[in-house]
This record gives sequence, structure tokens and C-alpha cells, in this order.
Amino acid sequence: MAGRVRAAKAERIDAAWYQRSRRFAALPMSRVAYVEHGRGPAALFLHGYPLNGFQWRGALERLHPYRRCIAPDVMGMGFTQTPEGTAITPAAQVEMLAALLRALDIGTVDLVANDSGGLVAQLFVAAYPARARSLLLTNCDVDEDNPPAQFLPLVELARQGVFAERFLLPQANEKELARSPKGLGGLAYTYPDKLSDDAIETYLRPLVATPLRRSQTDQYAVALGSNALVAVREQLGQWKGPARMVWAMKDQLFGVEWAEWLDRKFPGSRGIRRVEGANLFFPEEMPDLIAEEAEALWGVRRR
Repeated sequence: MAGRVRAAKAERIDAAWYQRSRRFAALPMSRVAYVEHGRGPAALFLHGYPLNGFQWRGALERLHPYRRCIAPDVMGMGFTQTPEGTAITPAAQVEMLAALLRALDIGTVDLVANDSGGLVAQLFVAAYPARARSLLLTNCDVDEDNPPAQFLPLVELARQGVFAERFLLPQANEKELARSPKGLGGLAYTYPDKLSDDAIETYLRPLVATPLRRSQTDQYAVALGSNALVAVREQLGQWKGPARMVWAMKDQLFGVEWAEWLDRKFPGSRGIRRVEGANLFFPEEMPDLIAEEAEALWGVRRR
């Protein structure tokens, strides 16, 4: 009953809501786009590649009664504006997030992350362990599976400077292609036919809008092609906060054996939830599941 009452009262978050609610933080490295929803202790939601904070709209709908939910667009993605020549790497994203939290006067956060956002979240925990209260990870890079082998052909296209132009631009222009087996939807979504035109436009149009943005999209893909996680194994093993892994079993990039690796590595692990039939970007498609796991990890009592 409580869940039904909560859903009825929740404000609908769609592309129009994101457009009017988007804010910008003028940081030394970028003018960072983000949305903020709710009050209380802060939770930071980190999206995957090539998405943006819109990925977490359903989670924000459900979790804003319990947390001050912050969903930024990382550098090179979404609506964040990054000057030409700026380093766009996972490590640089960590420093951007630390600067964003300082600008918002936020000390500690609950981290919720997917895909490349999970890579950045782990690096954040390693660099700023005292600032991470908890960690909810869905399918993402882990240790030696960074990058996964299946991602390397895309990295090579990006290295040639043609990934955004050849792979993303056609999908931005032809939404059915994005929902096809060869597109973002077919490759990474559980229900590609439900990927809306608004979502495709929100994700892909900013990445291909100008030559600079296409170049930065490629730049970040190249950076994601280098391992950044093996070097922080020790730091991750020393972090004692509560961690929970929620893993899509249909995902071809990040096998559940890597969730098991994390379960062994984190002293405060709360175990793994396996989501049968789900694909990589399932957090967007299954926000009730994400909210349920976050509430349990955070010890939330529903209002």
C-alpha cells in the first residue's frame, strides 16, 4: 500500500521536466549540467556511456522523498559544457564530481551507478573514501574487466575519430535504428522497443550536435579503453562502507562473476541481486527495483 501511495504522489519526471529543471555548476574544468530533486542526505547518481543523467529519472521520482538526489552529466556527455583541450578521463570525472559536491556544499553521498558510471564511482571511493556513505553498483567495469573486450571495437572507432559520427549520429537521426538490434537499444536495453524518441534524442543529440561534441564523445570512449581499476584494488578493499551489487544477467559486457569479485572485495558488501533477463541499462527500465535496493541499502523507512 505504501508503495502505491508513494507512486501516486510522485512527480512525473520526463524530458520536459529535465529540460526545465536542469542546472549548471561553473566548475574549473567544465560547466556541469545536473538536476537535483529532493531533500535530506545527498545521493549521487552516475550514468553510463553514452547516456546522461536522464537515465536516472525513474529512480529520482521514487527516491527523492528520502534523499537529495543529484544526477549530473559527466564531462563529454549530455549537456555538460567542457572546454576544448580539457582532459576527459575517468580520473578527471572523479575530480569534477568532487568539485561539484564542494560547489553544492555536500560532504558525503550515497553513490548509485551504472556502466562507466560504476567505474567512476569505484575510483571516487578509492580517492575519497570518507565522502562515500554507501555504494549501489549495477553492471559496470570491474578490475580486469575494464574495459570489457566487446567494447574495444568501439574504442578503435573512437580512436579513429569516427565513433560518434558513424555510430551515434545515424541513430539520433533515425530512432528506429537506435531501437534495432544494431543500435543502442538492441545492444544495451532489456526492452529496446520501449526506448522512446524523447530518450534517444535526449541522450544522443547533444553528443553529435557540433564537431567539438563529437570529438569529446570519441575522446571519452578512448579513455574508457584503458584500465583504471586494477591500480585501486587495495583502496577498494580498505573501504568499509555498505555496498550492494544489482546485476543484469543478460548483459554481454559485464558478467556476474565481476559482481562476485566485488562482493568478495568490499568488507561491507551486502551481497548481489541477480536480475534475470535484464540487460545493461536496466536501471532506467526498472526504477522500482533500483528504488527498492537503494532504500534497503540506506535503511530507509518509507514515508
